[in-house]
Order: sequence, then structure tokens, then C-alpha cells
Amino acid sequence: MWERTGGRLGKAYLVFVFFVLYAPILYLIAFSFNAGDTMYAWEGFSLDWYRELLNDERLLVIALNTLVIALASSILATVVGTAGALLIGMSEARRRRETLLLLNNVLLVSPDVQIGISFLLLFTLAGIALGEGSVLLAHVAFSVPIVVLMVLPQVEKMPKTLLDAAYDLGASHRDVLFRVILPYITPGILAGFFMALTYSFDDFAVTFFVTGGGFSTLPVEIYSRARRGVSLELNALSALLFLLSFAFAFGYYWIQRREMRPRSEARR
Repeated sequence: MWERTGGRLGKAYLVFVFFVLYAPILYLIAFSFNAGDTMYAWEGFSLDWYRELLNDERLLVIALNTLVIALASSILATVVGTAGALLIGMSEARRRRETLLLLNNVLLVSPDVQIGISFLLLFTLAGIALGEGSVLLAHVAFSVPIVVLMVLPQVEKMPKTLLDAAYDLGASHRDVLFRVILPYITPGILAGFFMALTYSFDDFAVTFFVTGGGFSTLPVEIYSRARRGVSLELNALSALLFLLSFAFAFGYYWIQRREMRPRSEARR
């Protein structure tokens, strides 16, 4: 009896949480099809805001810049973060391992405002002009700890006997890395890549401090336009971004299922 009641309460709680999370997004998307120009009253179905969005060349260029920065920073952060996770996970010195992990986690939980100000000071002292390059460097920097955190469990889960067996069979260090280690930790690498992509794509606080020279990203541009008044064109843009995020999540889920399938079949 208690188990059945607890199960119903759990389901009701989940429904409530998902409603709170998704209701504002669905409300915003619904009014992107409004024929009127406010979110206070529904005046009929229209695709005018999407047509206006597609005719806004500045916003399309900024969207393309944002996507390029997100992809480039995610790829670089995945390479650096994977190397860092391997270094931490395979370190036999316990104190060095814990110190590296602590330094990584401190960066992960540091406020975005603090990271943004720090990078602004660093770039100013180093004479680096604010713009596309500074945004890319900052995004790589704050994405690396995320990748390390996603890849490290896979490295720690990897059995040491697997590496010993590869070496016993005559594999070189290069073969062990590319044919044993990287295939084994691929789910963690993919998870780190998609997490870095998401963080980079919607980052506002850090980008706000390090952007300049006419370069901007979508979160900064949306903030700038929202201060001048909310336009339903931003609703249309948000709807497309939500679909893009959904596609990223679905893509990650599909790749992860595809990677895990051979292991499940091998266990049978």
C-alpha cells in the first residue's frame, strides 16, 4: 500500500517538475507563432516572426559565429580534457592525482562572473584583442573541466588487465592508446563533447566580458535586444534553438546507444 502510494507521489512529483521546467519554454514557443506583436494576447497563427528572423542578416551571422565557436571550442576542449582525464586517471601518485582533480573541480564550480573577469584581466595584460579569438580561448578554458569530469569515470572504470593484455600481445603505446583506451572511453568523450557544446552555445556571463571588436554571440545579442524590448522574433529564435538543443540531446542519446550495443551483445 505504502509502496503504491509512494510510487504515485513520485510520478506526480516528476510531472510537476517537468511542467515547471517546460511550461515557460512551450509558452514562449507558442507565441512565436502569434500574429500579434506581444505575448499578452493570442491574435491568430502566423509565421511572420520566422520570416522576419530569416531576413535578419545580422542575427543569422551571429548565430553562425556562435555555432562555429561552440563546435571549435568543444573539439579543442575534448582533446585537452581527454588528455587531462587520462593523466589524472592513470596517475599512480595519489597526492598528485587528488591535487589535479581538486584544481579541475575548483574551476568547474567557480562563478561564471569571476571566470569572465579573470579572462578579461588576463587578455588585457597579455595584449590579446577582445573578439573571436578571446571568446574561443575562454570557451575552451571553461569547457575543459567539464570534459575531464565526464571522461574520468570511464578511465577509472577501465580494467588495468585490459592494458596488460594488450602489451603482452605486443601492442605499442600508440596501439594501446588508439585501439584500446580511446575506444573504451568513447562514451565519456562523446558525453564531454556534447556537454561542452551545450555550455559553449548558451554561455552568456563569460562571453559578455571577453567579447568585443564587433564580435558577438547569440546569448549576448539576445540580452542586448531584450533590454530594448522583447520582440517575438526572439521567441522564434528561441524556438529554433530549443529544437537544435533537442537534436543535440537526441544525437548524443543515439550515439551512446550505438556505442553500448556491441558491449551488451558481447556480454550475452
